[in-house]
Amino acid sequence: MEATFCFVDLAGFTALTEAHGDQAAADLALAFGRLVEQALQGAGQVVDTVGDAVFVVAERPAEAVRFVGRLFDRAATEPDFPALRVGLHHGEAVVRNDRYFGTSVNLAARVASQAGGDEILATRGVAEAARAVGIDATSRGTVALRNILEPVELFVLAIGRFPETVIDPVCRMRVERNGAAGRLRFQGTEYFFCSLDCTARFAARPAAYAAGEAPASRS
Repeated sequence: MEATFCFVDLAGFTALTEAHGDQAAADLALAFGRLVEQALQGAGQVVDTVGDAVFVVAERPAEAVRFVGRLFDRAATEPDFPALRVGLHHGEAVVRNDRYFGTSVNLAARVASQAGGDEILATRGVAEAARAVGIDATSRGTVALRNILEPVELFVLAIGRFPETVIDPVCRMRVERNGAAGRLRFQGTEYFFCSLDCTARFAARPAAYAAGEAPASRS
């Protein structure tokens, strides 16, 4: 069958778990699942959910793009919600017992792994569909993806811009500048934090967190 495959995950989920604990991480994963279901609006189905990652299948690229837009809109209204990472690809797959198999599925997952926080990456077919519904799609260039034979051109879709928020460098959650629980300046850069605990963690190891090298800063 032919469909659009979409992988979405929470950027920095491991960092959040390290900073705020397993209970908070579990609550967040459940909240994320609810946002996904609300954003679908019948335009696709959740095939699989594993912790902080969701696999969604839609019939057409435009449906998948609109779903991602709705999901980002909902995430933007959630306080202290992590950044999202999205990968989209349209192609063929084999379906067995409501599960999807094939290169197209693997490719969509690899595309998602290339995305940064609050970034939507797509292959050419999805990018063209996004442009058709008025969404800018900018080429990032050709990328070699793990276990994919040929390099693939990726496009950044202009969905989900959060100009008033920044990412807490400790737990990787999105924080409103004006509502941050703490802020610190290190080597000329100002950092914002969701809680006093994250502020204290950064103060203890500013160079590590600023460089993204601390154990709690990677997912």
